[in-house]
Amino acid sequence: MKVAVIGAGSWGTALANVLAANDNEVCMWARKPEVAEAITNEHRNPRYLSDAALDPAITATAKLDEALAGAGAVVVVTPSRLLRDFAERMKGVISAETPIIICSKGVEQETMLLPIEIYADVLGNEDRLAVLSGPNHAEEVVYRTPSGTVIASPSEQTALFFRGLFASTSFRCYVSSDYIGVELCAAFKNVIAIAVGIAYGMGMGDNTAAMLMTRGMAEMSRLVYARGGDPLTVMGLAGAGDLIATCTSQHSRNRTFGEYVAKGKTLEEYEKETHMVVEGALACKTIEPLARSYGVELPITKAVRSVLWDKASIEETITTLFDRPLTTEFWGLEHEGAIYAK
Repeated sequence: MKVAVIGAGSWGTALANVLAANDNEVCMWARKPEVAEAITNEHRNPRYLSDAALDPAITATAKLDEALAGAGAVVVVTPSRLLRDFAERMKGVISAETPIIICSKGVEQETMLLPIEIYADVLGNEDRLAVLSGPNHAEEVVYRTPSGTVIASPSEQTALFFRGLFASTSFRCYVSSDYIGVELCAAFKNVIAIAVGIAYGMGMGDNTAAMLMTRGMAEMSRLVYARGGDPLTVMGLAGAGDLIATCTSQHSRNRTFGEYVAKGKTLEEYEKETHMVVEGALACKTIEPLARSYGVELPITKAVRSVLWDKASIEETITTLFDRPLTTEFWGLEHEGAIYAK
C-alpha cells in the first residue's frame, strides 16, 4: 500500500527505508523542496543519513496533501512540538479511519498530553492510532542492523496492523496496549541521557552513568504508574532498552548534547551545529510539571531542567542531588498489594 511518512529527518528516513523494503510505496513529506527532490531522484537524503542509499520505491514531496493523498497509513515523524500543528493540517485530508502511527517523543507543554492523546484530541477515533518506540538508532536501522521496537495502541487490531507493516527479519516489532507507558518512556529516557552525558562531560565514570540510568528508570516507573500506565513497560524495549541505547551510544544526540552542556555550551549552539532537535531538552521542561501535577518526585529530571532552563550551576545541582535524604531503593509504587514507602 501507499504509506505517507511525515518528516524527513534521520528517523523518518530510516523508517521509510524499512517500509519500502517491505514492498510498500512510500511517499515522504520533507519541509525543504530540495530535500524532497534529492530523495526522489537521487535516492538519498542530502541532510540526514546522507551516506545511506535509499530504496528506489521511496519518493518525497514538500506538499503535505500530496504525500497524504491515497495513503493507506500515515507515519508521523515530526518534532514533538509540531505534533498538534500537523494533526490540524491533516484534518479533511485523510479519512477518519486511516491508521496513524506516531514516532515522535514528548509531552505537549501546554496541555501535558501524550502524542496519541494530541492526535485523538484533534482528529478523533483513538482506536486507529498507535505509537512506535524502542532502542532504534536511525543510523543503524537505515542499514537494516537487527533491531527491536514496540508498537502500542489502545486497539489490538491497529497494533497488529502496524506490526505487519513494519516487521522484517531485521526489525522485530512487539505489540503492547500500554501506550501511556511506552510514550512516557520514550520522552523520559532522553532526559536521563542528557544527565548521563553531563556526568561524562564533567569527568565522571561508568559507575555514575549506571546509577543515573537505574535511578532514572525508578523515576520513569513512578510517573508511568501515576499516569495510568504499567510500570512493567519500563523494563521492556521502550523503557530499559531505549534507555540503554540512548545513554551509551555514540549516535545519541541527547547524550552528546549533555556532554556539550558540560563544556558550557547551549542548546541553541548544539542544534545549529548538528541540525538535530534535542527532544530531551523540551521533555524535561514538560515532564517535571506533569509529575508535580500527579505528586510524583523526579529528582534527576528536575536537576536536568534546572541546568538547561534555569541556568543552575552544574556543580551545585550535583551537590544537591547527592545531599538528598537516603531512602529505600524502591518506593512510591503500589504493586500486587505491596506498598513501598519512603
